[in-house]
Amino acid sequence: MDTAALRHAVSGAVLAAEDEGWDAARASHAGPGSPDVIVRVSSVDDVSDAVRFAAAGRHPVIVRGGGHSAWSTLDEGVLLDLSALNGVEIVADPAGGALVRIGGGARWGDVAHVLTEHGLGISSGDTSSVGVAGLTLGGGIGWMVRAWGLAADQLVGAQLVTAEGEVIEVSESAHPELFWALRGGGGNFGVVTRFDFRAHDLPAVVFATLGVAGDSRHVLQMLRDVLATAPGSLTVTYMDIPAMDPSAPAGATITACWIGDDEDGLRAAIAPLLALDAVTEIDLGIREYPDILLDAPMPDPEQPMPGFIGGNTLVTHLDDTLIDGLAAFRESTELSVLFLRSLGGAYGDVPQESTAFPARAATWFVMAGAFDIPGLVDDATRAGFQTAWDGLEAQGIGVYGNFSTTTDSTYAARMYPPETMARLAAVKAQWDPKNLFARNHNVVPA
Repeated sequence: MDTAALRHAVSGAVLAAEDEGWDAARASHAGPGSPDVIVRVSSVDDVSDAVRFAAAGRHPVIVRGGGHSAWSTLDEGVLLDLSALNGVEIVADPAGGALVRIGGGARWGDVAHVLTEHGLGISSGDTSSVGVAGLTLGGGIGWMVRAWGLAADQLVGAQLVTAEGEVIEVSESAHPELFWALRGGGGNFGVVTRFDFRAHDLPAVVFATLGVAGDSRHVLQMLRDVLATAPGSLTVTYMDIPAMDPSAPAGATITACWIGDDEDGLRAAIAPLLALDAVTEIDLGIREYPDILLDAPMPDPEQPMPGFIGGNTLVTHLDDTLIDGLAAFRESTELSVLFLRSLGGAYGDVPQESTAFPARAATWFVMAGAFDIPGLVDDATRAGFQTAWDGLEAQGIGVYGNFSTTTDSTYAARMYPPETMARLAAVKAQWDPKNLFARNHNVVPA
């Protein structure tokens, strides 16, 4: 690869394996990658020039925003590090209210702090280091999903660098089919260098943490029943994890986020849960939104994360059969983890055909799996875990790509129903017919 030509073309730093700082530059939350070269872009023009360079040499393009995607850990290619494109600007919305323009390299924690200063919020993830780009392009399930929908549902425009290096503006009125694909279709169609979101008033949130003891089945049934009639201002999660490290103690917890500062409103909504003997209140109070985002420290390269046998699924109804199966999976091994997040509300109000995101009929997101720790899991046990999870996933109507760590090229076919995949493939054929942007849950051009 002619890195000299690339260094001449862009103003940002270009690093190869022989350069000082290489190991730090290739590190990410998903683990270290081994690209041919890393371009730390400093402008949209840098992105455009780097894409043209990659296209001319037929080099794969890897786009890194927050750095949580396993796709950035693969070998070869030109990795575009967008971290310098992290601006956050609040402007008046011609339709009323405020718009937030966010650079393609920004991370949610930094964005949340800026928005909080203005009493604003947008539906986002729940981890401060997660990138705005990857989360939004994959849909974006987070703490405001029942009130405001996905992160992608609040997107009103974007600036994108195409596979030919052209810089274009995309919205409902400018390239509307491409705009449809950006809302849930992943990074298949170009490099998004700016996102325009419609913001919401958010003075504060009320946040609660509840402890869960004993058999989870009745608690999960009550949680399901509470959320079936709860207002959209409430979103909850359930998590049951093994002992992993001091910052993540073992056990089951329910967390609840209520938009606004009405503590009594949250207490009333979750009163049936608090009345259960198995549930105890650990904490409940008013918070600023940035304070409820999780921190995800960079992994220690000397201690890589173990493999994960399992996955996620989007389910229309958390029925007793599924609850029993999930509880049984968690009980089957101390190496397992179980996580659920409520959907419905505004998430389900968006018509299925309005965005590329699958499974709008889902009311719960479910993830379960077992950690594949060398020396503790043999082939037979591994196969048993996989069979058990396959049976659970089959009860859903789709999977959420942002919570998948696989780089299996066939995984995208499990994410989208056939009619959505066909429409995505047609958009891909128009904007990236040579599949330059293939380091993602890839949609093959029609």
